Amino acid sequence: MSYIKTKGVVLKEINTGEADKIIVLLTESHGSISVSANGSRRIKSALAACTQFLCYGEYMLFKGKNYFTLSSCNIIEPFYEIRKDLVKLTFATHMSDILMDVAQEGQQCKEGLQLFLKCVYMLAKKNRDPRLITVIFELRLVSELGYKPQAIGCTNCGSTAFSDMYFSFAECGFICSQCLTAGKPDICSGNLSDNTVVRLSTGAAKALFFIVNAKIDHVFGFGASESVIEELMNVSARYTRERLGKEYKKLEFLKKFF
Repeated sequence: MSYIKTKGVVLKEINTGEADKIIVLLTESHGSISVSANGSRRIKSALAACTQFLCYGEYMLFKGKNYFTLSSCNIIEPFYEIRKDLVKLTFATHMSDILMDVAQEGQQCKEGLQLFLKCVYMLAKKNRDPRLITVIFELRLVSELGYKPQAIGCTNCGSTAFSDMYFSFAECGFICSQCLTAGKPDICSGNLSDNTVVRLSTGAAKALFFIVNAKIDHVFGFGASESVIEELMNVSARYTRERLGKEYKKLEFLKKFF
């Protein structure tokens, strides 16, 4: 039995008993861990604020034989703005759901935590389209998991002509129209209506290239039109679903807002 100090962000909170909670923390060194927060639902509890969804802080945890218990916390950023905005909250919940599925207890998750915090910060503090933030999160996360799409040039001939690109879900990357119509590689036998490929505009191809290949500190350094965002969302949602083997539906009801 011992105490550990770790920085982490609350991915989920679950009410238990009369005044307790179990929170799921995403941490750098311990991955995703479930933590008991006794009495944290009481109004005057010192643990009330730091156990809310999206709160980022430095947590002091008591590590028992089979569980962690929250002892204290120093809040770094509560991201309160998101919790009072239904649209932003839904996007944040969508991202946290994906992290809950891929982060493992006891496995280092530094890159996942860094990416999530950057996306939540942009969602809370900057006037950026939440759909674009989510696309960046999805594509960069699956890339970190080893499913990085080949978005430098055509997967067959290497062409870097962004004005002439499709995205192939079968080949997990770009393919130019010449290779596609020639049936090279053999992904659709030259049939442009095959549902394993989608046409990309020049802007969408360039944006996809940048999202996947830019350094994480610079990945938000571009803007995108409404049509490009729609293209990116369609590619990212399907690519994420096929790589992770799960469909995430929380964002569906938000279509009426955009």
